[in-house]
Amino acid sequence: MTRRDNMWYENKVTQDLNIKYPIVQAGMAGGVTTPELVAAVSNSGGLGSLGAGYMSSEQTRESIRKVKQLTNKPFGVNLFIPETPDISEDEMKKANEWLQPFREKLGISEKLEVKKTTATLFEKQMEIIMEERVPVCSFTFGVPSKETVQQLKTGNIMVIGTATTVKEAIANEENGVDMVVVQGSEAGGHRGTFMGSFEEAMIGTMALVPQTVDHVNIPVIAAGGIMDGRGVLAALVLGAQAVQMGTAFVTSIESGAKEQHKEAILNSTEEQPVITSAFSGKPARGIQNDFITKMAKHETELPKYPIQNTLTKTIRSEAAKQNRPEWMSLWCGQNPRSSKHLSASKVISDIVSQVDDIVKHIETRG
Repeated sequence: MTRRDNMWYENKVTQDLNIKYPIVQAGMAGGVTTPELVAAVSNSGGLGSLGAGYMSSEQTRESIRKVKQLTNKPFGVNLFIPETPDISEDEMKKANEWLQPFREKLGISEKLEVKKTTATLFEKQMEIIMEERVPVCSFTFGVPSKETVQQLKTGNIMVIGTATTVKEAIANEENGVDMVVVQGSEAGGHRGTFMGSFEEAMIGTMALVPQTVDHVNIPVIAAGGIMDGRGVLAALVLGAQAVQMGTAFVTSIESGAKEQHKEAILNSTEEQPVITSAFSGKPARGIQNDFITKMAKHETELPKYPIQNTLTKTIRSEAAKQNRPEWMSLWCGQNPRSSKHLSASKVISDIVSQVDDIVKHIETRG
């Protein structure tokens, strides 16, 4: 990894994605990945990613076009593989009863009834990605079918999958994805586990990356707890060819995260982010607060994702409006002390400088 022979940032991932640095901004859904953030990352040499998981088809197209107005560099769109769990009237009634105290305190009158989810939106978003010729499409919460992958490749779109175990990474490779993000248990928010239980997939980044590299032939992108140049270089040494960073960009200036969310991360410490299903029905890592604490006793009986996520949507949004962070979902990885409130371009330039300095130091000592 000498700078004389091969710059640390030159590899198959940067070549195939046509980016300068092996840094991918995670496609975080829910408004964090604004077109401004996506474009800023891409303009700075990384791969910006639009989190379209919760967007309507109209919002997806509009956001993609806004990104195109702000950058002529490659960027990606992240989609959720559809999940369609069943729910009984009794389960819905219980969930609404448990959430009622929070709704009352926030002045929310309606009790949401959730209809069974379908794959219709996903299919429409796929059409939009093809029509808009988005350079990269990534997937979370499952592996895209071989047909889906082939469809994208006919449009010269790079396909990135997500895995939390070696087994999941192999499944992605078997379905034809071009590269795979492997998420260690340190990651903030929802991880992409889709085979086996969430508990069985709680493998740290340091252990997951080299084992995955040894068992798949496609490039591996490391994710989970990576916040600076040290983390980037460590991932590359372990065999990854790029990193994906989420929490590092949540507190950036261009991020669409609520100010309470940014402040919570910037003032948090490593023991505060915990795993909870309270907000969405799917395990996710966020900063411990009153909502998580009070809902903990009901976690095993909550409706599955995305039903619980829909039921808590108005609570989370209204809590933000009323400045009640204790009832917001404050997604955060295990390395919040390294978070900074900087522009996305400064985050990337600082990382590049850190890696350059470390490599130079190693070369000098060698």
